[in-house]
Amino acid sequence: MKWRKLNGEKIQLPVKEAVEKTILREKAAGHRLKVCIGSDSQVRGTHIEFATVIVFLREKKGGFMFIHNTRERTGMGLRERMITEVAKSVEVAYNLCDLLDKHNVELEVHADINTDPEFQSNVALKEAMGYILSMGFVFKAKPNAFASSSCADKVV
Repeated sequence: MKWRKLNGEKIQLPVKEAVEKTILREKAAGHRLKVCIGSDSQVRGTHIEFATVIVFLREKKGGFMFIHNTRERTGMGLRERMITEVAKSVEVAYNLCDLLDKHNVELEVHADINTDPEFQSNVALKEAMGYILSMGFVFKAKPNAFASSSCADKVV
């Protein structure tokens, strides 16, 4: 997986190493961190673009993120696309959870799914919530899922 920062700078290290280096740097600077992981997607012609973000929140000091973009085939229904977004976030969270536990950093997985049944994305809410919670992660959906609905949305 190729990751980058918001300014476009490529992350040369494997993401797990880059995350650990970031945690150590931020803790040395006296910051308390929380990590939120989320994904979003956009249908663009013949393909679907996905963005997955790792958002580092510094308590009362702002935050920053690492970004990963991919493209996949079209032909997915809305429910499948929403679950694919969640799967991408869970995969990253699963790969980082032992590292975050080691450094005592909170983790949340955000889903770009609306809790209001009036919205189309709500069709995947139960599956997404079950998937994330069954993996042992803290689950957030709209309107509290800023990592997916704001951060990933801006870079997809």
